[in-house]
Amino acid sequence: MLGAMSGLLLVISGPSGAGKTTIAREVEKAFDDAVFSVSVTTRAQATKDREGVDYRFLDEAEFDRMVDDGELLEWAGVFEKRYGTPRGPVEDTLARGGLMILEIDVRGAKQVKEKMPGMFGVFVLPPSPEDLLLRLRSRQREGEDKIQKRFGEAQREIAEAQNCGVYDAFVVNDELGRAVAETVGMVREHRARVAERG
Repeated sequence: MLGAMSGLLLVISGPSGAGKTTIAREVEKAFDDAVFSVSVTTRAQATKDREGVDYRFLDEAEFDRMVDDGELLEWAGVFEKRYGTPRGPVEDTLARGGLMILEIDVRGAKQVKEKMPGMFGVFVLPPSPEDLLLRLRSRQREGEDKIQKRFGEAQREIAEAQNCGVYDAFVVNDELGRAVAETVGMVREHRARVAERG
């Protein structure tokens, strides 16, 4: 199996509403040795959130301690709350040759690339700005003001992703099945190349 040959850190990013979480979870299912990184956050736990599955929920003091002790591979403040990736599970998964999947934003991806230059970065794009705005509205989670704020942030994030040199590939999520297949195929090919070199 390819999975046993080479550990790989896969970073998947994309603007809110582009479908990155769905794609990341489908990639996880496609590899026997894949592990989905569980981020830590200071935001309140929502009713649908599962502790230790969707996030680990921390208070500000514990988050500060993890930052100070170097336990986070990356972290950032988003909409007045903080999110971070614990370093330990990433290093453990890579050490045993597994596929570690991080679903993080561009700022986080830049931090990870500095510390782990061998990461493989994929950025998920919506088919068009109009399509993204439609997707954000169709979720019916927020009012128009917040939707416009997210839309503006998404456009900024897309521009930054295209210019920062962190991402190895850009996947347009115009049809979910095709986008998942494309991402899985790229990860398989990259792991095969790494295994050949290694």
